[in-house]
Amino acid sequence: MPGVAPGEEDDMAVIRLPEIEEIFTVLERVGVSREAVVIPLTKRDPGAIRVMNDGRLEIVAPESMSVHDWLPALEREIRSVIEGSGA
Repeated sequence: MPGVAPGEEDDMAVIRLPEIEEIFTVLERVGVSREAVVIPLTKRDPGAIRVMNDGRLEIVAPESMSVHDWLPALEREIRSVIEGSGA
């Protein structure tokens, strides 16, 4: 992998398709289009959500806890961002 030291890719936690599908379920529940979201493949603690310059949401899954356990906090954060933007 270019730009990654040998063995370093083994240390990166990567989000899996079933976890992304769980995030999509939350997005559907709060009325956010999948096209309005970017989900990086690499997990990073503590997990985050932010509005990017182009208006899309970036959702970074946490590394140290399961995505399933993180979903309630994710939903609260998305709702907060939506309410704060007046959308």
